[in-house]
Amino acid sequence: MQDTSKGNFITLEGGEGSGKTTVITALEKWLQENGFKVVKTREPGGIPIAEKIRSLVLEPEYSEMDARTEALLYAAARRQHLVERVFPALAEGAVVLCDRFVDSSLAYQGAARGLGMDAVAAVNEFAIEGCMPDLTLMLDVDPEEGIARIQRAEEREWNRLDNEAARFHSKVHEAYMTLAEKYPSRIKRIDAEQPLEKVFQDCREKVQNYLNAKN
Repeated sequence: MQDTSKGNFITLEGGEGSGKTTVITALEKWLQENGFKVVKTREPGGIPIAEKIRSLVLEPEYSEMDARTEALLYAAARRQHLVERVFPALAEGAVVLCDRFVDSSLAYQGAARGLGMDAVAAVNEFAIEGCMPDLTLMLDVDPEEGIARIQRAEEREWNRLDNEAARFHSKVHEAYMTLAEKYPSRIKRIDAEQPLEKVFQDCREKVQNYLNAKN
């Protein structure tokens, strides 16, 4: 593993329809305007191998996929993504903005799939080699509102997780709340039901506070 201490690893988390993609694009532009080298990426995906795994794990037709298989595929994609993209970018001193990371696996597979957060964390500890985000912005939206948003968004890809029942998404939301309470120094909750400009303003404030504290 390369020395990643020069960079800044910032992740965005939240349930379906929380607005992560919109916010991460705005943050990328803002940081670049302020002189930072920025690498924007996503999970699962970000590099060819991980994108292949993404297409497999999110394919709506594969409803029979076992929960442990799903968790292992996410961890595998994460490992390759770190090795090829995140580690090198951090070693070069970049700000890495990543749409989802380990917290997603803990919430979706650990809590909502019922595998247990500790079990999923153990699988991912092997994959990430100690690399955790410096800051996580958790975009909080009511699960029903989130699903309603993606149903209205014609350009958004519809994936296997979107087909899950309301209770599944409620469990995801509850898990994110639990994680935010457990790791308050890293995970910052953002009210994602506010007007978009206010959501971005709150995110920008959290990022600025983190960067000021580090420097």
